[in-house]
Amino acid sequence: MADRANQRIAYYNGSYLPEVDVRIPFRDRSFLYGDGCFDLTRTFNGKPFKVKEHIDRFYHSLGYLRIDIGMGPEQMTEVTHEVLRHNLHLLGEGEDYWLGQRVSRGVRAVGDEGWEDTGPTIIVECMPLPFKQRAPYYRDGLRVIVPSVRRTSPDSLSPRTKTHNYLNLVMADLEVHGRDPDAWAVLLDENGNLCEGMGSNIFVVRDGRLMTPLERYVLAGVSRQTVIDLAHQLGIPVEERDIDPYDAYTADEVFVTSTSLCLCPVSSFNGAPIAGGQVPGPVSKRLVDAYSDLVDCDIVGQYLRQLGEEGLGP
Repeated sequence: MADRANQRIAYYNGSYLPEVDVRIPFRDRSFLYGDGCFDLTRTFNGKPFKVKEHIDRFYHSLGYLRIDIGMGPEQMTEVTHEVLRHNLHLLGEGEDYWLGQRVSRGVRAVGDEGWEDTGPTIIVECMPLPFKQRAPYYRDGLRVIVPSVRRTSPDSLSPRTKTHNYLNLVMADLEVHGRDPDAWAVLLDENGNLCEGMGSNIFVVRDGRLMTPLERYVLAGVSRQTVIDLAHQLGIPVEERDIDPYDAYTADEVFVTSTSLCLCPVSSFNGAPIAGGQVPGPVSKRLVDAYSDLVDCDIVGQYLRQLGEEGLGP
């Protein structure tokens, strides 16, 4: 273990191991079918954010998929904090982690392989947030593009469950990145309304009022709910409703929420500038400042510092 002191540690089926030693059988059902679920929070200044809310949602996903892991939320919370403790010393100045839980239904055994365990595969892990890669989003705003790929209908598979089967969102990203490698995909739902992107929710601002898609059609992000709560505290009206592309084209502001980005402004929608392309707008600025105060971390500054003085432009 001494020669692996600088490797991240993950929890794997009861043991704490260097990531390189976590090996998943090729007949694991999550590899074969995407048959599993996960959840992710992030740290701010090395401290995890809303672990309870994320783990509660994780157990709702497990319940929807009917996977019993034999471990309750309290024990999972303890393991999550322990994984973070194992890895905190690897964080550099200004860095933070994604911190998450992952479960597969387990190995689909033929019967003659001699697997010691074919029950659920349980992993708790962390990885550094991609601040440098995503820093330009805060300087320039996100360029949102709507792909032809529609979000899976809730009549087929509930988007409210954070499953390992992300192929619907992956195909949408592939299409959008083929047009613009740095763009952000936001899919439409089955009715042609704005839905969500990979790990992200969308908000539209008009006349000082926030609008965001109905929970039936999206994974209701913890960051999404945090922004809704902050808006209420700031006296900003919020409405969950159907939002079609017209609402984005004609919005005063548009922004995206996600675990890693928290709240990131959108500068264009399908190539059309939002309010002249100026970011952030006044409502977005109030909300991201309130978010930064809540977590005691300059969210925008943490990203922009990765660009240096040259990258910030004039």
